[in-house]
Amino acid sequence: MTSDDRIKLEAVWKQALREEFDEPYMSELREFLRLEHAAGKEIYPPGPLIFNALNSTPLDKIKVVIIGQDPYHGPGQAHGLCFSVQPGIAVPPSLANIYKELKRDLNIDIAPHGCLQHWADQGVLLLNTTMTVERGIAASHAKKGWERFTDRIIQVVSEEQPKLVFLLWGAHAQSKQKLIDATKHLVLTSVHPSPLSAYRGFIGNGHFSRTNKFLEQNGLSPVDWALPPI
Repeated sequence: MTSDDRIKLEAVWKQALREEFDEPYMSELREFLRLEHAAGKEIYPPGPLIFNALNSTPLDKIKVVIIGQDPYHGPGQAHGLCFSVQPGIAVPPSLANIYKELKRDLNIDIAPHGCLQHWADQGVLLLNTTMTVERGIAASHAKKGWERFTDRIIQVVSEEQPKLVFLLWGAHAQSKQKLIDATKHLVLTSVHPSPLSAYRGFIGNGHFSRTNKFLEQNGLSPVDWALPPI
């Protein structure tokens, strides 16, 4: 029995990442999280949702990859999908700018909520490179092992899937470009949708229409970016 047998993870992903769960750094990461919980710290997202991006978007169903940094650190926000918040939580500023570009690019009405589960269910992998965070402290779980794990996820996706779109918004996401085979995948980059940078190149990047055009050119159905009501 390997250490990953305790982890509730979609079967195709579990098989693809099986060896990774047995690496020493994963044992260290598990121990770090155990000690944080034992110390009474509040960790987001809740345990069952840490792997929500993988469980929602199986490896063999991926069409698009969006890379974020770490989960939201406010109560009730994070649910394992980058840029997304749980139903009933206010839309964060970066996501509001993503919606503005969707409206400009594809004339999609701005959603009144911030839950992107509909995208994940269609094959959009919404991957944070750090998968947990302590309440109220951004990047508190950076450099604890998650980055190595999610780098491996990006490599596996690039290697095993034939024609994908990678959306790399901001310097952190773009630092992962070296893990992606750009000879077969479409890699689109721009500044981050944060209010600090959105109007320096995110608004106007046309990434959503360019993504769907690429998918259709390669015989795949486009993503329905319009979010249904909660």
